Amino acid sequence: MRTGGQARLDRRTKDLVKRLGPEDIAIIDHADMDRVSAEGLLETGVEVVVNAARSTTGAYPNLGPLLLVRGGVRLIDDVGPTVFDRVSEGDHVEVVGGDVVLDGEVVASGRRLTVDVVEAALQEATARLDDQLDAFVRNTMEFVEKERALLTGAVAVPHLETRIDGRQVLVVVRGYDYKDDLRTLLPYIKEVRPVLIGVDGGADALREFRLRPDLIVGDMDSVSDATLTSGAEIVVHAYTDGSCPGRERLEKLGVPFTEWRTPGTSEDLALLLASESGADLIVAVGTHWNLLEQLDKGRRGMASTFLVRLRVGPRLVDAKGVSRLYRASVRPGQLLLLVGAALAVVTVVVFISPPARAFLSLLLLGLRAVVGL
Repeated sequence: MRTGGQARLDRRTKDLVKRLGPEDIAIIDHADMDRVSAEGLLETGVEVVVNAARSTTGAYPNLGPLLLVRGGVRLIDDVGPTVFDRVSEGDHVEVVGGDVVLDGEVVASGRRLTVDVVEAALQEATARLDDQLDAFVRNTMEFVEKERALLTGAVAVPHLETRIDGRQVLVVVRGYDYKDDLRTLLPYIKEVRPVLIGVDGGADALREFRLRPDLIVGDMDSVSDATLTSGAEIVVHAYTDGSCPGRERLEKLGVPFTEWRTPGTSEDLALLLASESGADLIVAVGTHWNLLEQLDKGRRGMASTFLVRLRVGPRLVDAKGVSRLYRASVRPGQLLLLVGAALAVVTVVVFISPPARAFLSLLLLGLRAVVGL
């Protein structure tokens, strides 16, 4: 099977999807493709994805490749990193079988993954999950020793212009089902008007639903320039060694920001910021908690996540999966009840309103004239 289109290349899948269309050929470099990245690719409508790396290495049962192939995407796997040297953005390439062809020359070759192949790989990875769990727990406990201050020590949060004390806070992260859960929570947002905190790309998700984030927290590596310049207060994550990946980008954009140096992940920072700033309730959408979600994010442990959740305690409500827990629907009986109520209102109006009674009388006279009564 031969398919052609313009090549769109990026080693960061979450950046590529922002400029990818259905007619393009996506070229990525994503080992152990995670579920959120696969869902992002599917949303673009792209039909062919070429991966320079192995979409599933067997380290753990990652669901990204299975979502793609079940979604009808042709996934060409493990073509090698040289494809980024041979193909440039915008080149017209063809994918023939497992080959990437440019100007009649095969520039990269890989293996087309099918549903059966991916499912077999997932079964093998699942069988080895115990080894991953052992290593994960050891790494977590090691870092708990180093980061225990997140639980027992004083945390000096930065001064914020946004008032959080005494209010409810909604924290949005790009995680599993985050868009569906956010959509389900729209009535809550409209009624309660919580402080809206977007963690990196979670801030873009808020704007997709026409919601303006009050705060943006994170490394600033997956949030758009338009969102960063939308007027939200920005807290950029700096690490304990002094490095701050998002500083240079924010300085180039010329937007004010506050730097916060603390261990943990960006979503941990958002939860900690809300808690230590006096939030009454924290509702989290898309956060990563279980083993597979942490592995999907490339994390070898979850010490900071574990400690922060212990510290936040009962104020935290995890809204993950709320869209599957409750789906609003209208039953036939409810429709009949609504129609009956409307007819009752019309009847009452007719009987108590002289103009309405006169109109009804004229209507009946006209009907009698038509039928000859």
